[in-house]
Amino acid sequence: MEVYNNLFRFRFCVACRRLVSRCRLVRIIRDYNYGIVLDHGIGRSAYLCYHHTCIMEAYHRKRLQRSLRCQIPDSLYSTLEQRLQRNCCRL
Repeated sequence: MEVYNNLFRFRFCVACRRLVSRCRLVRIIRDYNYGIVLDHGIGRSAYLCYHHTCIMEAYHRKRLQRSLRCQIPDSLYSTLEQRLQRNCCRL
């Protein structure tokens, strides 16, 4: 049962498809009230690594659009890039 519980702490990055701890991923949610939000909310979600290559892969191959089943504004990718710049020292 312990192995099963540990699996809940890991998620797949939609870009690189690696299994990573949730604390090392950013969560993007399609919230039914507010649209696309980062980190908090209830709804369909996708996870991305805090890497420039994963953000660009998700953008060019439309991985977030496929995972969340909706249009993703370009402003979200610029927000992710800014967050990556702020948090690069933390990781």
